Amino acid sequence: MASGARKLVRSSFMASVRALLALTFLLSGGAATAAAAMVRNGGSPSIYGSGGGEGAAVIGRGGRSLLQAAATTQSAVFSLDSYGAHGDGERDDTAALARAWSAACASAAPAVVLVPASRSYLLRQVTLSGPCESTIKLMVKGTLVASPDMSNWNESNRRYWIVVRGVDGLAVGGGGTIDGNGEGWWENSCKINRTLPCKGAPTALSFHTCDNLSVNGLKMVNSQQIHMIAPGWSWPTWDDCVSIEDGTHGLHVTRLVCGPGHGISIGSLGDDNSRAEVSDIFIDTVHLYGTTNGARIKTWQGGSGYAKDIVFQNMVMNSVKNPIIIDQNYCDSAKKCETHEGSAVEISNVVFKNIAGTTISKSAITLNCSKNYPCYDISLQDINLEMVDDNGATGSTCQNAKWRKSGTVVPQPCTSTN
Repeated sequence: MASGARKLVRSSFMASVRALLALTFLLSGGAATAAAAMVRNGGSPSIYGSGGGEGAAVIGRGGRSLLQAAATTQSAVFSLDSYGAHGDGERDDTAALARAWSAACASAAPAVVLVPASRSYLLRQVTLSGPCESTIKLMVKGTLVASPDMSNWNESNRRYWIVVRGVDGLAVGGGGTIDGNGEGWWENSCKINRTLPCKGAPTALSFHTCDNLSVNGLKMVNSQQIHMIAPGWSWPTWDDCVSIEDGTHGLHVTRLVCGPGHGISIGSLGDDNSRAEVSDIFIDTVHLYGTTNGARIKTWQGGSGYAKDIVFQNMVMNSVKNPIIIDQNYCDSAKKCETHEGSAVEISNVVFKNIAGTTISKSAITLNCSKNYPCYDISLQDINLEMVDDNGATGSTCQNAKWRKSGTVVPQPCTSTN
């Protein structure tokens, strides 16, 4: 992307993202806007792995539902500053956040954990666990910034930074900033330094088995891996703006601006011949700048289960490589993936509606589906995708897809077949 375009993108983000829903983490697990991270350790609240490291903090107790906390004037406020935080962005405030969360989670009255405005709180790895005794809200008005010391992340738990686990009805907001301090991770990616073995980077903010979760108005910057806002040269670790994983049902994502990155992705699902179930996903009002993909569903061969009842609508693409893509033959491996035609994650009842903008790829619509388990009930409605800088006409590619269209669809669906 040209420097001028990068400046435009970043200024657009900073001007608008305060009012936007900032889901820049992996989503999965549970119902009704439940969310989870790429944290697959599982188990009850405890320090992750056998070696949590000095910076790993895990907190929580008791628990029920939520959203009255945001409305009530009777909420008890638990400020990090009241629990020994420095707020200078240099000294470690992980323990202060842990103490504030523990007290709030044990409160019989609705509770607010407050990250005060105009201050920066340095954190190592931390897990905020439930269930909690009453409703709870995490109000981020200042900045939570990741430790720049990569040695705080050991081999057993390097894939997360801030994790919220098992808290039902949680509301997160406040208009503040989650800063992953990701530059060190980007520079040390094995995709740049190929003498190193590949090691994953942390996901900045993760939610695991949190039913009835609401996240609004956060600014996410410089995430170590999964991110909404980071410079284009962070590409070695960039990933999906929103990644919707196995076990997600009833998820609504609205008013999202993102780029660069991999766009909005359902999956990948079904890796290592696993079963995956995703349904009732609603993605609405999205603006993507320079992303690799736009609206994407990706599944591995050999998996099972389903991804169904999915809507992508009111999306604007700006120089997106693959604006609309379903890929049931996804492979993200250094080795050639084996062919598994016997099973697949079934994809059905998917709507792509009111999607417009520009692409850098001739194939603006790609429906690459399984021979034995074709995609079906795929609806394309009111689509207008053109080549960037009017550089010729766009086309589309289909394989084993059962689709229908309504309204004006540009390019025409399935102008070529694999």
